[in-house]
Amino acid sequence: MNAPDLTRPPLTIRRISLDTGRENVAVISRRSRALHADVFRGFSRVELRIGSKVLLATLMITDDDGVIGPGELGLSEPAFRRFNEPVGQAVSVAPAPPPASMDAVRGKIQGRKLSEAEITAIIDDIAHFRYSDMEIAAFLISAARFTSTDELLSLVKAMASVGTRLRWQQPIVADKHCIGGIPGNRTTMIVVPIVAAHGLLVPKTSSRAITSPAGTADTMEVLARVDLDVEQMTRVVNTCGGCLVWGGHVNLSPADDILISVERPLSLDTPEQMVASIMSKKLAAGSTHLLIDFPVGPSAKVASANEAMRLRKLFEFVGDQFGIAVEVVTTDGRQPIGRGIGPVLEARDVMAVLGNEPGAPADLREKSLRLAAHLLEYDPRLRGGGGYARARELLDSGAALKKMQQIIDAQGPSTCRAELGTHAADVLVPNDGIVSAIDCLRINRLARTAGAPLAKGAGIDLFKKIGDRATKGEAIYRIYASERSEFDLAVAAAQTESGFTINHHTPSAVELVS
Repeated sequence: MNAPDLTRPPLTIRRISLDTGRENVAVISRRSRALHADVFRGFSRVELRIGSKVLLATLMITDDDGVIGPGELGLSEPAFRRFNEPVGQAVSVAPAPPPASMDAVRGKIQGRKLSEAEITAIIDDIAHFRYSDMEIAAFLISAARFTSTDELLSLVKAMASVGTRLRWQQPIVADKHCIGGIPGNRTTMIVVPIVAAHGLLVPKTSSRAITSPAGTADTMEVLARVDLDVEQMTRVVNTCGGCLVWGGHVNLSPADDILISVERPLSLDTPEQMVASIMSKKLAAGSTHLLIDFPVGPSAKVASANEAMRLRKLFEFVGDQFGIAVEVVTTDGRQPIGRGIGPVLEARDVMAVLGNEPGAPADLREKSLRLAAHLLEYDPRLRGGGGYARARELLDSGAALKKMQQIIDAQGPSTCRAELGTHAADVLVPNDGIVSAIDCLRINRLARTAGAPLAKGAGIDLFKKIGDRATKGEAIYRIYASERSEFDLAVAAAQTESGFTINHHTPSAVELVS
């Protein structure tokens, strides 16, 4: 039987107004003039080519000529953006062979240790969208079973090298990262202006939320633009000494964002994968000194001191290999930090601390000062132990607030809606007692159910913390939502399980607030 003839006239590009997330999707007609749909039976992916430019895409076939005509090739919005060719441009289409690096993935599945070249090839293919989600999952699951230290180092190097690499002239480039999981823990937005006001360089790139109600980028976006490109980010840093931007737009370790999006639904979060994710981005960002915050608590990502110790040693080992001075601090992860949970509410808390307002959350202020102190003591001009006093001086004097305003002005005005949600409900205490525990994971989920972080004004405003006395009928927190459907879901979820324990009883009464 002869092989199918794929040397037919090319198809012309048509843009389809369809957001397929990360996935490149191509659509052809079942009556295509240039090729027969049956040729692609058994192939889920196709190769689009114009000269030396190649894009891999998942194939879909339509019977509706109103969607795609026989002489056209439809591209979803992500595919059209990445291929970057005009509508009407001729393009050839052929079945896509599996990426060559899949042989290495199969070896890893069988328990083989991978070489640096093999890992580099895998990460390059992932970053260029040559893997399906199923193939990425196969790699992640096989790596979760066992990853050697050599493989970890190769993974960090490959992930950092495939995207943008930032380089700065200053000898000290400070950075701070929290491994996450604690609601409202928005210390970065206070630490960065304190450190920049002192004079250290702190070009901070942050992620958007994946499973939390807000990432630093989501909250900063309430105050300023965060989707800066490399040139714009560099200009802000050179002007202000620091920035708070979304790392995804700067293209730092782009394979990491793809890997994370597959890891989360599978609940894959091994120490090696966490270290590779964080350290590859810090290496790409040009950081020389990195402070990592490990909140430790029963519902935090790190539940015990033993887990924290193992993870700290792994971070320090990788930092030593790549010339990054890594310092790890363990902090209280038993409960949320600050009062607001969700972008608008967290931005409110941040600006209250920077503005030294009387009602600013004391725990958020104190934790931010202590973290800033660690970064400031990287400055050889500061005497040992002087970091905390210097951080407090910069905050109390208003210098940190002034620096934050300079960064906001340099990054440009936010374009997102930043009003507090119009639907609100209080969760009330059913009996007198003392707050004895707060489930951080549950509070995160309730805030996300209410619509955060996509709805900036959605979230939870806390009124009580561990150790506080609660009186029957008193509010322990307030739920905010922008959409009625999300509001109803969040209220119902809070009625089932509020996340608060008061003398071993969980309050569930909910009252609407006008």
